[in-house]
Order: sequence, then structure tokens, then C-alpha cells
Amino acid sequence: MTDTTLQKINLFKNCSDTFFQQAEIQANVTKHAKGKILFLHEDEANHFYIARNGWVKLFRETLDGTQAVVDILTAGHIFGETAIFQDNLYPYSAEVVEPAEIMSLPITLLKAEIENNTKFAYDMLSSMAKYRRQQDREIEHRDIQNAPQRIGCFLLRLTKQNEEGETIIHLPYDKMLLASRLGMQPETFSRALKKLQNETGIEVKGATVKMQSLDQLVRYSCAACSSEFPCKDLGTATK
Repeated sequence: MTDTTLQKINLFKNCSDTFFQQAEIQANVTKHAKGKILFLHEDEANHFYIARNGWVKLFRETLDGTQAVVDILTAGHIFGETAIFQDNLYPYSAEVVEPAEIMSLPITLLKAEIENNTKFAYDMLSSMAKYRRQQDREIEHRDIQNAPQRIGCFLLRLTKQNEEGETIIHLPYDKMLLASRLGMQPETFSRALKKLQNETGIEVKGATVKMQSLDQLVRYSCAACSSEFPCKDLGTATK
């Protein structure tokens, strides 16, 4: 059920019954193959999106035609929603990079809820501020963390807050994409991932990362941060 999917996402915890009822009617869930472009930078925004599974790349193109990776998202992440605060234009492009199931909803539904629900409007602003903090910390990390720690922080953002027991994450197969997201060369990423395994005990088999406990990864990755365990606290922030 669509409303059940939305109610599991923290951003929508204070939404009205009307919002969930309309979402149930208007939502469209589609499976996309790798390479599907969902929208382009500065396209008019008619929908916002929720990844139900798979991976989506957010990016901008530079003047020389190369891509700057803004983020890569997996299940539970929302994207395209901030266009309502940016002249109703998407601030980046979105491309499916691993087969994905994506839910799309009219952005007018989001606008109406913001206008009529003060609590939700606050939640939207809080979510955007949370993502901005994540971006600020990533800038900090590039100066104070080594490459394995930066990979560890990225993995922590893909886990649920207060998650206990074994954690399994399925990464995109394209390691060049992950390296670009973290500001590394592919060979640097491979060496750093191997070192992270040795330092924290995580298991990496192909695109699957298995962690028996997050504690050791948190202690290792967040040791140089300016605040205690910031990446774990940020969890899966929306865009």
C-alpha cells in the first residue's frame, strides 16, 4: 500500500490523513532499468520521488560535459522534493544506476500539505537543514578523515538509526560511481575499502557489505569528526 510506504518515512510522520489518502490515489510505482533518466537539471518539477529499491544517481553536468555526482540514493530516500523551494525546477539530474523501483507523486500534493500543515512545513525545513549539515560534514571530512573513514561514514548513512545486530548493505556494482561520490580515484577507493575491512571487521563480497555490529565502524569512522558519531545520527537524510 502506498500510504503504508509513506508512513514508514520519518519526513511524513506529521502528514494529514488527506495527504495519505490523496497519495494512495495519485502515486505511481514504476520499475526502471539501469540508465533511465528520471529528470534533468532545471526541468520543470511536476513530481517528487521515493526510491523503493535499487540505486539512483543525482548529478549535475559541468561546462566541459563531465558529471559531478551530488549523491547516490537507495531504498527509503526521497528526491526532487526541494524543487518547490527552487522556482519549481529540479536542482540536479537523476539517473537510475542499478535496476530500481521508484514511486512518483505529484509535487502539487506536497505543496498543498506544506501550505495547510504547519507541522509538516517544519519537518520539511528540518529535513533540508539535516541534509545541509551532512554536506557541511562531508566538506569537513575531506580535510580531516582518511579515505577508509570516509567510506565508513558513507556506509553509516545507509543504515537505520539505532540499528542492532547484523546489517547488510547492497552497494551499486559501479565502484567508479562510489569513488566519484566520495571524491576519490577508483584505485584509491579499492585500497581504502580493503583497509576499512581490516580495521573494522566488515565483510565485503562483490557489491554486498555485511556488518555484524555497527559499533566498531562508528568508532573507527567518526574518530576524527567534530561531533560525536555524526554520520550515524544523520542516517538516511533526504535531498
